[in-house]
Amino acid sequence: MAPRERRARVEQRVEAVRRFNRFYTKQIGVLQEHLLRSPYSLTEARVLYELAHHEQATATATDLGAALGLDAGYLSRILSSFQKQGLLERKTSETDGRRSLLRLTPRGRNAFGKIDAASHNDVGAMLRNLPPDAQSRLVAAMHTIEALLGAPPDQRARYFLRPHRAGDMGWVVQRHGVLYAQEYGWDEQFEALVAEIVAKFMRQHDPKRERCWIAEQDGENIGSVFLVKKSEGVAQLRLLLVEPQARGLGIGTRLVNECGRFARQAGYRKITLWTNSVLHAARKIYEKVGYRLVLEEPHHSFGADLIGQTWELEL
Repeated sequence: MAPRERRARVEQRVEAVRRFNRFYTKQIGVLQEHLLRSPYSLTEARVLYELAHHEQATATATDLGAALGLDAGYLSRILSSFQKQGLLERKTSETDGRRSLLRLTPRGRNAFGKIDAASHNDVGAMLRNLPPDAQSRLVAAMHTIEALLGAPPDQRARYFLRPHRAGDMGWVVQRHGVLYAQEYGWDEQFEALVAEIVAKFMRQHDPKRERCWIAEQDGENIGSVFLVKKSEGVAQLRLLLVEPQARGLGIGTRLVNECGRFARQAGYRKITLWTNSVLHAARKIYEKVGYRLVLEEPHHSFGADLIGQTWELEL
């Protein structure tokens, strides 16, 4: 092939890529001043995303800058703005006093949750306009683009916590019923109890003093926990669950820690929870976080002879 012909072909491909970029940026709405009808720009939303997805729930400005390729000064202004809005908190590292650890506040997680839900719904609507085989071809083509341009391998351990949204409560009830039947042989009365707890939460939810967290990975729910008001000074942790394939990632501990953090901010002085002695993994988490066992009582529930336990955490 002659040099002039090679240059012409390259120019055609450059224009094809640019044409695709123009089409897709319009398709997903990133040309708007604010992303997904939120008050945030695309860059600000990406910073929220990285903070929400950081594995240890904390990150440094250096981590974010490296992940996003952002100018340090520009990133610093975004982080300062987030802090002023109450979306972000900073904490000095215990191992290096020169480093500030960054974490989204409950308000920040709520802000990210709204953006994530809007993105999820918009992409879902786009895909629903295509037949299943076209959806598969589209996703395969995107994977091809990622691979050819050197995207890193998918990090299966990455997950994030978000507030509940439509459909999550049905998932909580269904997965509790299925998993506890499979793993402990409990009958439908346990699923009925979970349904009652969830229904009460939905009817009486006080967002200032009660919260549900959903752990999500690759668009799938993989965990949950609830913190509800028991009395003015006491909160109750309920319905801690982690899917089997997601265990070992520290999700359960992180969910329990989020409950403690929120309870302190909401003004509670103590968290209580009720569990059963056979739930060994959950008990280890409670002990690790600082809960203490205050009461044990045998009972027959859910088709099994059990030992109920009450645990408490002083805040």
